[in-house]
Amino acid sequence: MRAIVIPAAVAVAAMLTAGPMAGSAQARGCLKGAAVGGVAGHLLGHHALLGAGVGCLIGHHEASKRARERAVQRRERARYRPEYEGR
Repeated sequence: MRAIVIPAAVAVAAMLTAGPMAGSAQARGCLKGAAVGGVAGHLLGHHALLGAGVGCLIGHHEASKRARERAVQRRERARYRPEYEGR
């Protein structure tokens, strides 16, 4: 048990100390992922902290990926949209 708890506690402590330095925009997707990962980790062997840490990373990755996709779509729409001439 100690072999899992100590690395999980170190990972959570690292995320908590790095979080304020990264800014609030870095938290996008983390809370939802941490909640889902914590529940899954608990159900799969009482590793809720480890699951929450991994869930946070995955949630942040997925939110960043969606944001990049939306930015590309906005650029594509702006490229093909006829400019307003101010009639």
